[in-house]
Amino acid sequence: MTKARRKITAEERRARLGARHLLAPAARANTPEAVAEALLGLHATDPATVYLAVAARLKDPSVPDLERALYEDRTLVRMLCMRRTMFVVPRELAPVVDASAARAVAARERRNLAKVIQEQLGFDGRWFAATEDAVLAALSRRGEATAAQLADDVPDLKSQIVQSEGKPYEARPRITSRFLGVMAAEGRIRRGRPLGTWASSQFRWISAEPHPELPADESKAELAARYLAAFGPATTEDVKWWTGWTLTDTRKALARTGAVEADLDEGPCHVLPAHLEAAAEPEPWAALLPALDPTPMGWRGRDWYVDEDHRAELFDTTGNIGPSVWWNGRVVGGWAQRADGEIVTAPLVKGGLPREARAAIDAEAERLAAFFGDVRVKPSFRTPLERRLAG
Repeated sequence: MTKARRKITAEERRARLGARHLLAPAARANTPEAVAEALLGLHATDPATVYLAVAARLKDPSVPDLERALYEDRTLVRMLCMRRTMFVVPRELAPVVDASAARAVAARERRNLAKVIQEQLGFDGRWFAATEDAVLAALSRRGEATAAQLADDVPDLKSQIVQSEGKPYEARPRITSRFLGVMAAEGRIRRGRPLGTWASSQFRWISAEPHPELPADESKAELAARYLAAFGPATTEDVKWWTGWTLTDTRKALARTGAVEADLDEGPCHVLPAHLEAAAEPEPWAALLPALDPTPMGWRGRDWYVDEDHRAELFDTTGNIGPSVWWNGRVVGGWAQRADGEIVTAPLVKGGLPREARAAIDAEAERLAAFFGDVRVKPSFRTPLERRLAG
């Protein structure tokens, strides 16, 4: 007789979340590196997200500790990788991410930019290679440089291209940012310290060494296994969406992870054998997570942690989540920072939240306000509730 497959309920998934994603008070980490390791990577499209995602999961949040990991010890690496999205990943994992996801993204970025430059400016592949060498020489002389300084040293970077020609939103940007972005995607340069506060989106550039080359198939299998360790149980579609792989590559990678099949409310899933046991009853926990936090952005299917009725308020039109309030594994509201630094929250749950939840959320808001200090942040992707709360 065939043994029935394990059914994993939404309640079980939520019960694991506080401990596995370091959100329950007793599970919080001591270092930024431990946070990145637990979550596999930190979304970095919006620079502030990296700091706020780490702060939500540290016992003693510290901006200098994260800056040291990013810019001095370099134990955390910023990469353009899964889904052509910027992540910060642990240094030990960076070669795996490069081989499994970033390398293909970098090749596409280079190919697309080279095509535009050839068609619009007449610069060929020899120009591309010579300009890269000139950028590296400028960085060698300067040690670090802004994009504007590099464009002064390499004047061809000031060349302009036309985007959306003839449209109301036609633009004529310089190629500087895209060119440097390609070099960064290939691991030849990297972003150094920001020009302003930790929330600034303007960075200095420094030289870097490309990642060691690993076999792509083995790296995809390792990344899939690491994803399941952080986010499993997960469906094939979850893994495909998070990685940005084709369906064929996703299935091949999953087959090599040692995962077993189980069932979720929405259908079949993959789970590592170590996660088949029922989760222990969690302690109550609250969290205020930033826009694009890696937890809510970790799955394609989101019904088990956020109500469908709340999505219009919490997500933008392209599916990016804004600042969210969590209670025991579910999104129960949103938050925003006002111009005076106050952190305001708004529940979305019908009938309101229990007193215990409100007290825990208020405590997290105070903790977050203390972390912000004098820094003010607006998410790059703004959502209806965040806009309303921010005033």
